[in-house]
Amino acid sequence: MFTGIVEEIGRIGNIMRGHSSIRLLINCAKILEDAKIGDSIAVNGICLTVMEQGKGFFLADIMPETMRRTTLYNLQVSDPVNLERALKYTDRFGGHFVSGHIDDIGTVANRVIEDNAVWLTIQASENILRYIIMKGSVALDGISLTVADVNDNSFKVSMIPHTASVTILGSKRAGDLVNIECDVIAKYIEKLLVSNNHRSTGKKDISTDFLKENGFL
Repeated sequence: MFTGIVEEIGRIGNIMRGHSSIRLLINCAKILEDAKIGDSIAVNGICLTVMEQGKGFFLADIMPETMRRTTLYNLQVSDPVNLERALKYTDRFGGHFVSGHIDDIGTVANRVIEDNAVWLTIQASENILRYIIMKGSVALDGISLTVADVNDNSFKVSMIPHTASVTILGSKRAGDLVNIECDVIAKYIEKLLVSNNHRSTGKKDISTDFLKENGFL
């Protein structure tokens, strides 16, 4: 579990490619202060496991499923990445619950500067937007942010100068891709409501086919 507060920007030192997987060598410093084999580290919001480590680097394996669902397939050597160690129970909780399990990839549709703030409009699928609410939380490339606006095909977030300067999100431009993780609490609530409704009523979700089957259309 993570909080979405990026601790360090690392660099991709090497990419060892398999048929549909990769092994990443990530150069960093702060993250390694207490790291050990088997630890979880969020890389651009994706929970990865430390497989090997050495002075100034660690190695992580990325399986095909992760490659399909995240922007890791797009990484190149020397690219910067957001890094965060797993949450300790004694840490301050500065962001929100972030699992490191990406829901989908979004696209930066627009970037606007307003005084000291950077606004990003993120285009996303309907499957993502169903969980996005005004003033709710969302993680973009592992960064905990507050939703400032939402419509039928996109949502907006605003960054303070500190967030823009200490994460890779500050350099994003229109057309760039971002990893999106929705608030896990919203997903659990939806699942519980749907499951409870089915158990208590035995009814199917209302759809066009359901209405036709029951003579309403």
